[in-house]
Amino acid sequence: MTMDFRKILITGGAGFVGAKLAVGFKRSFSDLQVTAVDNLKRRGSELNLSRLREHGVDFLHGDIRAAEDIQSWPEFDLLVDCAAEPSVQAGAWGSPAGVLANNLSGTINCLEAARRQGAAFLLLSTSRVYPIQAVNDLPFEETDSRYVWRAKDGIASFSSYGIAEEFPLEGARSFYGASKLACELLLEEYAYNTGMPALVNRCGVLAGPWQMGKADQGVVTLWIARHVFSKPLRYIGFGGQGKQVRDVLHVADLFELLVKQLRTAPQWHGQVYNVGGGTEVSTSLRELTDVCSRVSGARIDVDSSPETSHVDVRIHISDARRVAREFDWRPQRTVEQIVSETHDWINVHRDSLAPILG
Repeated sequence: MTMDFRKILITGGAGFVGAKLAVGFKRSFSDLQVTAVDNLKRRGSELNLSRLREHGVDFLHGDIRAAEDIQSWPEFDLLVDCAAEPSVQAGAWGSPAGVLANNLSGTINCLEAARRQGAAFLLLSTSRVYPIQAVNDLPFEETDSRYVWRAKDGIASFSSYGIAEEFPLEGARSFYGASKLACELLLEEYAYNTGMPALVNRCGVLAGPWQMGKADQGVVTLWIARHVFSKPLRYIGFGGQGKQVRDVLHVADLFELLVKQLRTAPQWHGQVYNVGGGTEVSTSLRELTDVCSRVSGARIDVDSSPETSHVDVRIHISDARRVAREFDWRPQRTVEQIVSETHDWINVHRDSLAPILG
């Protein structure tokens, strides 16, 4: 395989997604120079350093918020921005300064670095750019195991396939979502004003091995880890029944999409794509509990808290037909496969992961 890019820099490169992409690029394109930049703030990210080194990825310890760190970056012709504070809860009950500094100010620094280098820019954004109230107002029905959207004529960019890219963006979306949407808008301006090749992927729930799951981010890993380590769980919000739904995408499916997208970089001009598992790869928390019990052979207690956070949504499923059509791509891994692979990874690395996931 060949690719036009020769030097790729990945911010957040020791994180779950960044490390997977860095290792994947080196495995698939051995002649690529891949540099991973990370401040190692996320607990568990240090475990990825040996993976990166083993596969020939150059690692730089640095912070995208610090101009002096960015000045030490090597030359690159593509920047893949995976660095983010990924929690929708960030800033919800206190100051949003941290999430805005990381996700917005940090990305501005990255955009400036890419402009100076004449490089292309691929931004990993989020499905949480869509406004909370508008999403929660979509018509739905309740089944025994999940909430299900009911398609209704007259609602823009909403169908049985989920929410499409043109869904109206008026309304609040959380500081996390707002910071990522602001980055999308700035990237569009950089593409327009400087000719920077630019592309945006609005990702849903990403999952798979090497994710250090927490209660507010990385739910699939958290769920299976609690089964492995016999720790309790809790259904939070929407009546505390565990019927809220997300589509899920294995990080390996995301990597396979990026390889296809990178081959089209001369045609990038700021396009935005929903990237998620869609209805076929979706689950409620209640259904996820059943899958985790089946895979692990364990049953654990699940408590209930009916109160709903003001930044939570009942359902999110991405209508990813545009990216599927344009890049001949579809997710290949099911929810059960994602859970099984994550379960096996935790067991293999049980001793080192117990302090983080246990």
